[in-house]
Amino acid sequence: MDAELSDDQEMLRASVRRFLSERAPIGTYVRAALDATSVGHDPVWDGLADLGVVGLMVPEAHGGAGRGMVDAAVVLEELGRAVCPAPFLSSAIGAVCLVSAAGGDLDRAALLPRLADGSAIGTVAWMEPGRRYAWTTPSSAARRGGGGWILDGAKAHVADAEAADLLLVVAAHRDGGPAGPAGLGVFVVEAEARGLRVTPTPGVDGTRKEASVELDGVPATRLGHDASPSAAASAAIGLALDRMMVASVIDGVGAASRALELAVEYAKERFQFERPIGAFQAVQHLCADMLRAVELGRAAGYYACWAADAASAEEARRAAALAKAYASDAFAELGGTAIQVFGGIGFTWEHDIHLFYKRLLSVSVMLGGTDEHLAALADLVL
Repeated sequence: MDAELSDDQEMLRASVRRFLSERAPIGTYVRAALDATSVGHDPVWDGLADLGVVGLMVPEAHGGAGRGMVDAAVVLEELGRAVCPAPFLSSAIGAVCLVSAAGGDLDRAALLPRLADGSAIGTVAWMEPGRRYAWTTPSSAARRGGGGWILDGAKAHVADAEAADLLLVVAAHRDGGPAGPAGLGVFVVEAEARGLRVTPTPGVDGTRKEASVELDGVPATRLGHDASPSAAASAAIGLALDRMMVASVIDGVGAASRALELAVEYAKERFQFERPIGAFQAVQHLCADMLRAVELGRAAGYYACWAADAASAEEARRAAALAKAYASDAFAELGGTAIQVFGGIGFTWEHDIHLFYKRLLSVSVMLGGTDEHLAALADLVL
């Protein structure tokens, strides 16, 4: 693993940072998005597509750049620094990875070009009400009908669902009919499909849009061949969720590093007892703790990205669980520490630091928290 970014990756970082600074500033774009129920097809999303970053992980044969998770991490970190609400993680990571892993040649040819150029926004619907992270045994069910598949059930905490053009729904099905063995499948649902109801759900982080999804006889198509084994779909779902998990960590690295920068800047400017508060050892300790959390999170996150690209499947799984287990606790604590440095002004709506704190809180719980991923690590190593 090379711990340094290449010249091309540094140029990518600079381009994305400049674009977000000019086109998606916190004071106007991000704050305006806080009250919206969805953020999707808008000039910022179109601009990201024009930069080519939306299709970074799409193979060149389907209109993308054919790059890996490390390159995507460069973009994700900048999106986190800007607390950008664009559905990059849902579409450019989750949907792209799941279509690539679970789909057949025809699926990839039909869906990946739309995801690569940003004309379609995708998301993965895998969580269900009251079932936390038990995606391997969904209550949502698929049955044959109308020359294809029909879905019934409900999904919860579906990221960017209202903005999505394509929903990739994880559901149970029976390969051999009602009496056959139950298995898992990934089903593509178009946003305008009959029987589909999407209801926005408010959360602590206004830059993360979520919704509940109800499926009542919704027509869908299955990714992959209808006769393909369910084990293949299960492996593809696991891979996509791991990529999304690592992506959330890197997004958190960006938000955490910017929160640290803001806190240090404030500690130098805010005077108390005729001294900058950064001169007091207690504040210095807080900033040092934040720096440690950022660097450990960055090391774990980027290693997990490298493992996703170049290591074995087992090591990629282990690295993803390790990175998320650390980030889920450390980043939420970092956000609270940043608020302490700011003191009273950190609690106000007018200051931006609360946006970073909320972003880090959302990172801590999305796609599983520390307990879930420590348990997963134990299963892997014991």
